[in-house]
Amino acid sequence: MKPLAGTAVIGIGNEFRRDDGLGWAAISLLRARKAQRPLPSGTDLAQCDGDPGRLIGLWEGKALTLVVDACFPPAAQPGRTHRWCVAPGEMPHPAAAGRQSTHGLGLAEAVCLADRVGRGPGRLIVYAVEGADRSLGTGLTPAVGAALPLLTLRIEADVRRHDERTRRTGFEPRSREV
Repeated sequence: MKPLAGTAVIGIGNEFRRDDGLGWAAISLLRARKAQRPLPSGTDLAQCDGDPGRLIGLWEGKALTLVVDACFPPAAQPGRTHRWCVAPGEMPHPAAAGRQSTHGLGLAEAVCLADRVGRGPGRLIVYAVEGADRSLGTGLTPAVGAALPLLTLRIEADVRRHDERTRRTGFEPRSREV
């Protein structure tokens, strides 16, 4: 077995469903800024439609995974950003039936499935930004677009903190063997 290593930053969404394209827009911005502010080596940036099999393939073997997605709660405040961490082996609760999602299965279901088959992410950080519009079309609404620069700075800071801890201690924090 080899230890978990590196970082995956995964933007989930659909760029043709307005604010649901937030995850993809975040990855595009991170890629564009990579020349001026390179991320640590071993950091992979990926866009995904949220398919559980593709998600598992993107985070498999990674010590840290950051997922960026839009969310659409009933009383949304567009642009408000939520951040939460899921410890390795911790099982998030799947979304309630009838939830409003443009993805078939959600992230929680993908994490549960991956953990059951021994392919879950090491440490998982999820950023969810409340959206206003998921109708057909391209482009983020103004409030969600305004949240994007600060969101990507927070993601970069998480990636750099993880890399610094790894270099300082010589091992991946909370890394399990796979």
